[in-house]
Amino acid sequence: MRGMTLVAEAAALSDSIVALRRAIHAEPEIGLHTPKTRDKIREALAHLPLEWAEGPSTTGLVATLRGGAGEGRSVLLRGDMDALPMPEETGLDFASTIPGVMHACGHDTHVAMLAGAAQLLCAQADRLAGEVRFMFQPGEEGYHGARFMLEDGLLGGEGFDRPLPDAAFALHVMPNAPHGLIGGRAGALLAAADQLRITVTGRGGHASMPHDTLDPVPIACEIVGAIQTMVARRFSVFDPVVVTISKIEAGTAHNVIPDTATMTGTMRTLSAANRARLKDELPLLAAGIAGAHGLKAEVEVIEGFPVTLCDPGAVDFGEAVARDLLGEAAFLRLADPIMGAEDFAYVLEKVPGAMFFLGVSHEGADWRQCCGIHSTRMMVDESVMPRGSAFLAGLATRFLADGWGG
Repeated sequence: MRGMTLVAEAAALSDSIVALRRAIHAEPEIGLHTPKTRDKIREALAHLPLEWAEGPSTTGLVATLRGGAGEGRSVLLRGDMDALPMPEETGLDFASTIPGVMHACGHDTHVAMLAGAAQLLCAQADRLAGEVRFMFQPGEEGYHGARFMLEDGLLGGEGFDRPLPDAAFALHVMPNAPHGLIGGRAGALLAAADQLRITVTGRGGHASMPHDTLDPVPIACEIVGAIQTMVARRFSVFDPVVVTISKIEAGTAHNVIPDTATMTGTMRTLSAANRARLKDELPLLAAGIAGAHGLKAEVEVIEGFPVTLCDPGAVDFGEAVARDLLGEAAFLRLADPIMGAEDFAYVLEKVPGAMFFLGVSHEGADWRQCCGIHSTRMMVDESVMPRGSAFLAGLATRFLADGWGG
């Protein structure tokens, strides 16, 4: 940029980036409808030459910057908006004012960094060929917000008024990662996540006479153990599967055998093949064990997000941008996927691109001891945020100019 590097330009915007983050943090919102957050974004960027679009299903926004240097590629940058249903225990001056709701996953930070990137890119709009789409997305925390925004046509696609973008990028903060480090990996970055519910049905009765009942509790326990054996013995360790039963409900009193026992949990997979296979195998396993004891078992799978798959070319591209902007030591190739999940996966199913992580632990602190995301005490070092804005803007400018080969 004229007379200054992109990083220096971002640093000059630090106050406005931090102010937006704090305003959003203090009034967190959950789910697909986050009107206060939407309004804060629009107010913060109202002075910029952006075209705004909203859809009927969510309060999600897409702001489009059309470059002044002619037609060209299009690139999408995404920041998620929603918070989590949990209390905040950070003690910050700008802590949540909404009881039981907190920005504990850094989405407030994502929005503010994306808004900072919008300011950086608008400042050089006359030299950009093509367009940048800024995707402000609610409903990431289990509500499938990205899928709804795609279905509403906000990102474009067949049957809508413009094609899908040529590339898509997202940046997610990590409080328990080294300060300022950007990380990523090709292929599976994050897992598919599905919810699991198993109901074992027997026949209840007096706890002193189990022989007159069909007790579902020990059968439920047997199924839990058998699931772990199935995962370890039926699925390859080189294509990991995680099934965790996190809740078991049964009974009403110490001397009553219930009619049913219910288990709920999560299923995590790193490939579409294992995801589909697991959905087929679990009902057979549960029904077989229950049937061997004269009971019945029903399995319900509630589909969550797909695997977050990053295009290898997009990851190479992001690494080059990070090192050019922020120094040779700025980027880390992650050796392994993370078994968490992300609904940016829906975008990456349609558009080549990648998600990256940004370490936001406090400079000089032992990042291994920091509270991670989804903690009531999760905090970020706000001094890293302009770095994130510069990286997002750098991805856009480089891609519009040269594509993956830049």
